[in-house]
Amino acid sequence: MTSLFVHWDVDRVAFTIPWVGKEIPWYALAFVAGFALGLWIVGKVWKHEKLKEEWLDSLFFYVFFATIIGARLGHVLFYDLQNYLANPIEIFKVWKGGLASHGGTLGIIIAVWIYSKRVTHKNMLWTFDRLALPIGFVAALIRIGNLMNSEIFGHPTTLPWGFQFVRAYEYRHLIDVPACHPTQIYEAIFYTITSIICLWMYWKKDAHKQQGLILGVFFIGIFLSRFFIEFFKNNQEVFEEGMFLNMGQLLSIPFVLAGLWLTYKGLQERRKSKNVAVKTNSAQVFERKETKAQRRKKNS
Repeated sequence: MTSLFVHWDVDRVAFTIPWVGKEIPWYALAFVAGFALGLWIVGKVWKHEKLKEEWLDSLFFYVFFATIIGARLGHVLFYDLQNYLANPIEIFKVWKGGLASHGGTLGIIIAVWIYSKRVTHKNMLWTFDRLALPIGFVAALIRIGNLMNSEIFGHPTTLPWGFQFVRAYEYRHLIDVPACHPTQIYEAIFYTITSIICLWMYWKKDAHKQQGLILGVFFIGIFLSRFFIEFFKNNQEVFEEGMFLNMGQLLSIPFVLAGLWLTYKGLQERRKSKNVAVKTNSAQVFERKETKAQRRKKNS
């Protein structure tokens, strides 16, 4: 009987640069592709709103470095602080792995605060509502990079779409590799759906006019899905063993709560805007009717 499991035995290296001998991993390509896609989407928004081009250049600079620095420091602080304190030089070896999405998010928050103060002089939520549009796609591509690296996957499963990650270090000594939940794909799917919803809200519903509404939906979509998928995922560090909620889930809770609050406030503002528009239209209709009545009276 043929196994329905996916036998995943992919080399983490996409290609090697000729003559130089430099290996280019899939993860790096996914990271670069994500940022290129994000820049393209935000660029479309900038053109649509006729915003200053230099603002976009500055935003890319701030977000790019904030993501890398924040994600690295997040991994150091949240997952392996003791080891890095003993070997601080290892903090700078990003190519050896260890990036935390929650740390990257915190890094972006700090960067946008500085960017808003120094560049646009607008409310932070103004920037976040536009920046949130492509980030789900970026995160999805990074998770595909994790898939190519055979890392950050889930518990063993008997489901037909389970992946046998034969290159994962803990399975190298096994003859019969267990099939596991491809949680990288689970996350990539939900992150992509979140960005599609955010784009629909921006282009079709003008949701960016209610500050924080798009960001709130983004936080809920990304971090609530992350919270539940963590139940299927292997713990990243030993200290998480025995914890009912692991570190990824604990760090997701504040973002989900923030998302709920922002969405609630944004929907309230949206209702008020609609009520004002209805009242304004009613007043205009009444004025037109009154004017017509006055004309008839005058003509008679």
